[in-house]
Amino acid sequence: MSFGKSVLLFLADGTPGGLLTAEIMNWTGHVVATPRSDLGALRKRDESSRTGIYILLGEDPNSLGGTVAYIGEGDDISTRLYEHNRPESQGGKDFWDRVIILTSKDTNLTKAHARYLESRLITIASQAGRALLLNKQAPPTPSLPESHKSDMEYFIAQAKIVLPVLGVNLLRSAPTSNHVAGAQRSASSAEPATSPVFEMTLKKYAITATAQEVDGEFTVFEGSQARPSWSGADDGYKRLREKLDTDGTLALSEDGVSAVFTRNHVFASTSAAAAIVAGRSANGRIEWKTQDSGISYGNWQNREVDETVREVSA
Repeated sequence: MSFGKSVLLFLADGTPGGLLTAEIMNWTGHVVATPRSDLGALRKRDESSRTGIYILLGEDPNSLGGTVAYIGEGDDISTRLYEHNRPESQGGKDFWDRVIILTSKDTNLTKAHARYLESRLITIASQAGRALLLNKQAPPTPSLPESHKSDMEYFIAQAKIVLPVLGVNLLRSAPTSNHVAGAQRSASSAEPATSPVFEMTLKKYAITATAQEVDGEFTVFEGSQARPSWSGADDGYKRLREKLDTDGTLALSEDGVSAVFTRNHVFASTSAAAAIVAGRSANGRIEWKTQDSGISYGNWQNREVDETVREVSA
């Protein structure tokens, strides 16, 4: 049976764009997020002087909606943030406009714990591929007693729940395989909710791609095909296509007729996914259709809403 999670958010200055804290019931971890402009206020808080992890976040100028990130650790996080806030000419980092810090409410995190968390989070973020990670490589994972390692893995599991609530998805992995086709997960299942499998076909080019909405995100599956090159306007989707070509998500097929997804990839919207497959801007709500019945994504969404209305009215 699946149980819900209660995430407590507190807006420290009463505004949604300012400093906020996040906690989960029965978790000793504590998360603080703030824009760079509020770094002074963050450094005055007790949490910033503790041992823990920090994540610097900024926009990737070469990718539509993309993120640049850097993960670090420190005995006194505020000191590390002060150093990163300097101009690049003085050893600082200019790219970031937001920072997340993860510490412990009981102040029991040690330097070894922080190094373990840093190594693991860099590895997870690298494998997830959700952000351009500026860490060149993950440092060696320090050896911890078995019980401490278990505690740190639990800490990571809770962080992977809290961070997406704050709009930070760099630790979320794309599904590793196609989920059950054409079926919703049972309400009692612990697995993330999935949609039917959707398909997009370009008959003229004999190109087919499959995708599914998993845990609220639209994922195009490995092995799906796309146009071999971009033919549309020079817009944000073109930059996204260039990024996917560069990072190896898309590779040209042996015959050169199409590009092929080398791994599952999560898109910000169905239209972004459709544009990459079509090689031009496209309406994903129309182009993606269920494999079993040919219903468009938009109509499938509306049908779910209509069914809910009928159940409420009955």
